[in-house]
Order: sequence, then C-alpha cells, then structure tokens
Amino acid sequence: MKLNLEALTQAGAFTGRPVEREIKWKQGETELVATVFVRPLGYQTAVNDVLSATGLHDNYAGRIAASICDEQGKPVFTVLDITDGPLDPAELAKDPGSSKRLGALDGSLTVALMMVIAEVNNMGKTMSSPSPTSSGTNSPSRSAPRSRKPRKG
Repeated sequence: MKLNLEALTQAGAFTGRPVEREIKWKQGETELVATVFVRPLGYQTAVNDVLSATGLHDNYAGRIAASICDEQGKPVFTVLDITDGPLDPAELAKDPGSSKRLGALDGSLTVALMMVIAEVNNMGKTMSSPSPTSSGTNSPSRSAPRSRKPRKG
C-alpha cells in the first residue's frame, strides 16, 4: 500500500466519531449518571503517551483528557483540570487574577472514566487467556538457585 490519505481511509486508519456511553459513579452517598463521549485511541492518545513517558504530565489524566470529548470530538478536560481542577469560580469572582483551583477530579469519577475508555477501546475484542502448557514444558525450573560464593581454585 502506498501511504496516502485515500489508502489510509480505506484501511480504517482514522479513529472516527466519538462513541457515546453512559457512566455511573458515587459521589458520597449519591449515585450519579452522565452521558460521555469517548474518542477511540488515536493521535491524541499517542501524544499523551509520549508526554507521560517523558514525565511532562500524569498518564491517567492525559488518557482521560485525550479520550473524553464532546459530540464533535473536542476535549472536555485538560490534564490540569483533572489533576488540579478547574479555576474556582468563587475565587475568580472575588479576584479575576486568582489561580486557585477546585482540586483533583473525584476518584470514583476517574475510575468510571477510565473504565469507559477501556470499554470503548476493547469493543469486539476478546481477551485471550494464557494457553495451557503440557505437563513439564515451559514450567519454571525447580533446581536450587546458583551459589554466589566464589569458586576455589
């Protein structure tokens, strides 16, 4: 195949439209439900993975920011929104220059978002289980560990 947009389109190399899902999580004693749109893993995710590997931001926050979007595929969150929260509106009302934030995204909501991201990106795939080995093959050796004592000689 020659690498061009037409060939890539025919090969299904573009992630397509966001996938709509419903998530549920508990906020204290209250169960909340929300509709979210999940962008299948693609370019944004690859960029996130590189930034995370170089220590420029948190991997999970980056994955959520790269994956959770609106119906048109525009991001809902930034990494900073997830790790530190959005700017505090009450503080902004008092001081328009305030940089105080509301705090990190709730843990239960974070888990619900990560689960829906995994669900969307594993759709239709079956998780393969390790294949059984025949008796005695590929099993760890039962011999004693090697001695670290220097040889006499």
